[in-house]
Amino acid sequence: MIKAIATALDIVEGELLGASTHHGKRIAVLAAAMGIDLGLNKDHLSAMTTCALFHDNALTEHILAEQEGDRPSMYLHCERGQSNVEMLPFKVDVSGYILYHHECADGNGVFGKKEGEYPLEAELIAISDMIDIDHHLQRLSFDTLPNLRSLIADDAGKRFTKRAARALLSILDENMLFLLRDDRIAETAEQVIPTFILDLKVNEIIGIAEIIARIIDYKSRFTRRHTSQIANRAWLMGGYYGYDDALRVQLYLAAALHDLGKLATPTHILEKPGKLDQEEFAIIKEHVRHTYELLKDIDGFEQIRDWASNHHEKLDGTGYPFGKGADALDFNSRMMACIDIYQAVSESRPYHEQRGHPETMVILYDMAQKGFIDGTIVKDLDVVMAPYSNRDIPLLLVPVVPNVLAHSHVSN
Repeated sequence: MIKAIATALDIVEGELLGASTHHGKRIAVLAAAMGIDLGLNKDHLSAMTTCALFHDNALTEHILAEQEGDRPSMYLHCERGQSNVEMLPFKVDVSGYILYHHECADGNGVFGKKEGEYPLEAELIAISDMIDIDHHLQRLSFDTLPNLRSLIADDAGKRFTKRAARALLSILDENMLFLLRDDRIAETAEQVIPTFILDLKVNEIIGIAEIIARIIDYKSRFTRRHTSQIANRAWLMGGYYGYDDALRVQLYLAAALHDLGKLATPTHILEKPGKLDQEEFAIIKEHVRHTYELLKDIDGFEQIRDWASNHHEKLDGTGYPFGKGADALDFNSRMMACIDIYQAVSESRPYHEQRGHPETMVILYDMAQKGFIDGTIVKDLDVVMAPYSNRDIPLLLVPVVPNVLAHSHVSN
């Protein structure tokens, strides 16, 4: 699951910052290779590579604040990124791994830390990040590799710590450069990045889902609460239907992931104030297919994947992206579609003002009458959501129950 999120983050970085394609994967591969060269054990390697994949997890929040003129600092980018990964129950202490990934050996980094004052793992992530940003390793010519190696050696003790520089020079040869190419990086990541397995409690899974929701919602200033509110509504509806904790968490996670593919949708389309033209609508519809593709290879996620990627299907078969009809849509897929419509209709968007519960339900009942969505679920939404008209639903108390999902769900 972390790899899927990292892939989506890479897409955002490419669109909004012009960053290298597959940036997160390359940072993780380089850090893992250096860690192996330095003799890190599997637990430290797993924690470090996960943090490397996730090192820019606060990126969308940072960029949106910048667009709104809030002058966000790199301090907040690093601090929020660190606090997010600390929700994961690693087997080792990951303090500082992301917090200090913009430090320099000579103290000229974000927090002014010098060599020896931040963890080795942060050193390896930092040097990988800086080198890939500066030199776009996915397309660096073999002929220029000697020059790059000289630059790394010259910056040892300045931008890079001496041990990180030595480790990078040890592993950065023509073969590694070949393995970092865009057409090779996915396979390289599978081979180099160690897999780890975590036993997660409900509250820990909810924490991961909240990170995902923030990453997605902050892609656009108009959807800042969209995913988190759909997830909270899904949790609430699961309780209304008497679902056990395991099923409610799966439903919550599907809701948190349902718009993961929107990270691949251009921001100017998401924020267009008027009606989308035919080409723009075709592009935005692809976000659901992207969600499906990002989740399809996660072992044990079949139901979660389907509930997440069925949220724009309609009972009469006119929905997208698969054109499924009533017979192919289970109850939770139907519920996810209803909740998504409720949230989209009720929240403020570029093309409409915020609507209260009564106005929202008029639209949903009309859609149910036309055979687009499930009328029974619409009636239940009317009952459950009425007390929350024009206000956010908080995530209700989450019990601490272990092993509600298969172990592999958050593995690398």
